[in-house]
Amino acid sequence: MTDTAHDLQRLAASGRVPPPEVMAARARRWGWWYYVEYWLRTAKAWAQSIVIYMIGEPLLYLIALGVGLGTLVDSGVGTVDGVSYLVFVAPALLISTVVMSTGGELTYPVMAGFKWDRLYYGPHATPVTPAQIGTGQFVGVMLRFVVQAAIFWAIMVAFGAVPRGVLVSALVIPIGVLSAAAFGALLQAYASTLRDEGYQFAFVQRFVIMPMFLFAGTFFPLSSMPIYLHWIGWISPVWHGTQLARQVTYGAVETVWLTIVHVLFLSLCTLVGVRWMRRSYTQRMGA
Repeated sequence: MTDTAHDLQRLAASGRVPPPEVMAARARRWGWWYYVEYWLRTAKAWAQSIVIYMIGEPLLYLIALGVGLGTLVDSGVGTVDGVSYLVFVAPALLISTVVMSTGGELTYPVMAGFKWDRLYYGPHATPVTPAQIGTGQFVGVMLRFVVQAAIFWAIMVAFGAVPRGVLVSALVIPIGVLSAAAFGALLQAYASTLRDEGYQFAFVQRFVIMPMFLFAGTFFPLSSMPIYLHWIGWISPVWHGTQLARQVTYGAVETVWLTIVHVLFLSLCTLVGVRWMRRSYTQRMGA
């Protein structure tokens, strides 16, 4: 028996089941949170794999790029942006890995919900609205990224890659989640408009996500690239998030107005993506 079935059986046996109209009213109000709970419960099935991924990925990145490549960079140019290469690249890797993870969480699972497994249509048979279903999945994924970013940050601390200290550098966790939300909301909205998967997700992975990882200031300052390539960083949540992350982890110098631009850009992308996603789910499934 699943956890959900067991909970329902226990509730029914207790005699405390609310009247149908009360349960319907709760679903209409809190449907998005009910779907978050459902998403978290189903995620328990692959929790072990997720945890291994969350720990293994930052370890591999920091050892290979921060320590391995960093040794060569430090012995050559000395420092990058006034700090060791490990300190420079670590916050960017946190932002990049969290943002790139949206490519797996908010593309194929969205298609599965609408077409392959049609998992959205069960909740839709209740008072839970399509917009709440989409919002619930988005929030559930973002909660997972809170844990992922926190683990990455803890490993950065263990590697000595946060000169500004534990308390200030911990701000990299909400910055990472905001960066993921900025790209993930738009990606989920786009995925919800697709009727078939004709390599569109592979295209996004190769020609949107991968260029952000390579050319949005992750491994070198954006200013070191030709001016005609700077636009890749300007429109990328990865660059905006990375610049904020570097400020809180090692005190990268940036003007106040540009810091405000970073926050506004990420917030606006999130807002636009969520509104587009909610509208798209509603149009796709009906009110």
